[in-house]
Amino acid sequence: MISSDYTPPDDPLDILHEDSQIVVVNKPAGLLSVPGRGPNLADCLLSRLDAAFPGILLVHRLDRDTSGVMVFAMTPHAQRHLGLQFEKRQTKKSYVARVYGRLEPKTGTVDLPLIVDWPNRPRQMVDHENGKPAVTDWRVLRQTDDESRVRLSPKTGRSHQLRVHMLALGHPILGDPLYATGAAADFPRMMLHSEELRLRHPEGGRGMSFRAKAPF
Repeated sequence: MISSDYTPPDDPLDILHEDSQIVVVNKPAGLLSVPGRGPNLADCLLSRLDAAFPGILLVHRLDRDTSGVMVFAMTPHAQRHLGLQFEKRQTKKSYVARVYGRLEPKTGTVDLPLIVDWPNRPRQMVDHENGKPAVTDWRVLRQTDDESRVRLSPKTGRSHQLRVHMLALGHPILGDPLYATGAAADFPRMMLHSEELRLRHPEGGRGMSFRAKAPF
């Protein structure tokens, strides 16, 4: 559950692109993508965008504590078109994360099926029998003995996928409020950022790429 002390940042909207079909925004960490249950969780990126772009439509989500690139639709056609791209894994997503410890080797793939950990939801867990397929590629960008900066490319879109896959490797994402413990948890925010999103424009199918540099 999201704690009752939800205090989202009051950063102004960071619009990366807008046209008649789509709006692309750089979401700040600590802000819900969509409203939670209860009036105290009503403030979210979708509601803030709706004030600026009335009738804007959700396409996908980022976790509250993840920052970075998100696309929203301005028409039902765009919402369907983009939704199918995500569903068919035709979009390309690239994240930057800081993880605990020295990740070896420098590149690799995590292929571990995931399922919700019901007694401890919203936590997810690896489950080889009942989990849904989940695949993440990683590449180390730089590292010290204490931490590694990595680029993560999810091939599937499971809930908490990057967070659980890094934990499964023994290198939790720094500042993760659900999965990091001890020294790895002692950070002002979760060090996970959606840096780049590549998709096809819903009107005409032109390939487009949107980037927002990681703030950490």
